[in-house]
Amino acid sequence: MSEVVKIGLVSISDRASAGVYEDKGIPALQAWLARTLTTQWQAEVRLIADDQPTIEETLIELCDQAGCALVLTTGGTGPALRDVTPEATLAVAHKVMPGFGEQMRQISLAFVPTAILSRQVGVVRGNSLILNLPGQPKAIAETLEGLKDADGKQKVPGIFAAVPYCIDLIGGPYIETNEAVVKAFRPKSALRPKLA
Repeated sequence: MSEVVKIGLVSISDRASAGVYEDKGIPALQAWLARTLTTQWQAEVRLIADDQPTIEETLIELCDQAGCALVLTTGGTGPALRDVTPEATLAVAHKVMPGFGEQMRQISLAFVPTAILSRQVGVVRGNSLILNLPGQPKAIAETLEGLKDADGKQKVPGIFAAVPYCIDLIGGPYIETNEAVVKAFRPKSALRPKLA
């Protein structure tokens, strides 16, 4: 029996955390993960304000205490004064993984020229991977899944294709995906036999 993978889902928004409007980031992440992961998983959900000490404390708690192998944040990555998610993420990082942010901007640029204003980062803290995602549900799915042509062939890979192997490399659990949504890439030497 394989372990249940814990995934932290953090929506960072002053207004949503204050109840001014409904958070859409966490439901979008939960729906996407539900159709993508074939491994058993459990969400650790946090809805917090755009406040750097709060974000840092939340990320540390999810990685160090809750034992999340993956932490996905949504919101707070633009250039506005209150957007401090990348600063908080970098402050708790043990290693920076710049390829994740580069690829997220590359994907978003296919849709909007303002993608260059996004400051999303990916980092490793201990055995946890932390990724800053966009705030809009449509952009969240595009970033994770990548871009497909009219025939459903992958044009630009999404970032999630690299996530399971990254988690393997940092000592986390073995995560498998529904290949119709995202095919997790691993070198042949890192593949495990599929569970019946």
